[in-house]
Amino acid sequence: MTLFDTPATAPDGRKPAREPARAPFRLRFYRFVRKILIGFILVSIANVLFSQFFYTPKMYRINRENRELMIRYRILQERIRTAREEVEEIRHRDQYVYRSLFSADTLSIPGVWQPYPDSKYAALADDEFAPLMIGTWKQLDELARTLYQESVSFDELQTLSKDKARLASAIPAIWPIDRKELHGNHIGAFNPRRMHPIYHRIIAHQGVDLGCDRGTPIYATGDAVVQKIDRGEPLRGYGQQVLLNHEFGYQTRYAHLSKILVKPGDKVVRGQIIGEAGNTGGSTSPHLHYEVIHKGTPVNPINYFNRNMTNEEYNKFMEHIRETNFETL
Repeated sequence: MTLFDTPATAPDGRKPAREPARAPFRLRFYRFVRKILIGFILVSIANVLFSQFFYTPKMYRINRENRELMIRYRILQERIRTAREEVEEIRHRDQYVYRSLFSADTLSIPGVWQPYPDSKYAALADDEFAPLMIGTWKQLDELARTLYQESVSFDELQTLSKDKARLASAIPAIWPIDRKELHGNHIGAFNPRRMHPIYHRIIAHQGVDLGCDRGTPIYATGDAVVQKIDRGEPLRGYGQQVLLNHEFGYQTRYAHLSKILVKPGDKVVRGQIIGEAGNTGGSTSPHLHYEVIHKGTPVNPINYFNRNMTNEEYNKFMEHIRETNFETL
C-alpha cells in the first residue's frame, strides 16, 4: 500500500462517509434567477398595493409640483390680464389721440385678429391640465397679436412725425369743389355695399358724388403729384379722371371731368385747379365723383370734409347725403 492509496476502511474499522453529489451549475443558476424574479414580483405587488392606500414620497413630490405649476399658471394668467388692460389703454390712445394728431386713419391689418387654429395646441390636448394650459396660450397669442398691431402703428406714426409739416399739407383736407357750386341735395354717399339704383345689384360706391354744373372748377384737396390721367370710355367707367398721389399712403381720384388741366408728373398744391366737372363716362348728369384712397383701400371722403367744417355745417351736410343715380357702369 502506497502513501497515495485510500484505505478501504477507517482505522476504527468503519467505511468512510460518501460526500453528497452537487447539482450542475446550470440548475443552480436557474434556481438563483427564479428566486430573484419571485422576489421582484412580490416587491412589485406590495408596492402597487401600498400605493393604492398610501402616498409614496415620489407621489407627494409630483402632487406638490403639480400644485406649484397650477399656481404659476394662475399668476401668469393674472399678469396677462393686467398686460392686456395696459395694451388696450395704449391702443385706445393710439386710435383716438396719436393718429388723430397726424390725421391718420385707423390702422387695420387683415387677419391680425383671426385666432390661431386649434391644431396649434394639439400637443397639449391630452394633458391632465390641458384646459388651463391651452387657455393661457390662447391669451398669450391674443396679446401678441395686439402688440404686433400696435408696433406697426407706432412705426407708422414715427415715420409721420419726422415730416409733420409736409404731412399736414399733403393729407386731403378741403372740398374738391366750391361748396357754393354744390346742387342742393345732389350728394351721393360713400357705400362699399351699395345696391346700384339702375342695375339693382350690389356694386361698391367707393367715393362721393357731388352734383354741380358742367365746367365747375375742381381743386386738388392736398399737395400731391399727378400720378395718372385717363380719358376713359365715352359711356362707361369714370370717363376723364385724374389720380393724385399725396404720399404718406394717400391718393385722391377726381372722375367724370369735362376738362383735365394737368398732366402726369405735375406737382400740385392744395386748392390748385386741376380740371372741370363734367358728365363723361358712365354718368347720367354733371357731377364730380371724388375718392380718397388710403393704403390702397377707399375710405369715406366725408371724414376729410369735416376738417374744415363746423359741427353745425357737418351735420347739415350729412342730412343731404343720399343714394343717387349719377353713375352707370
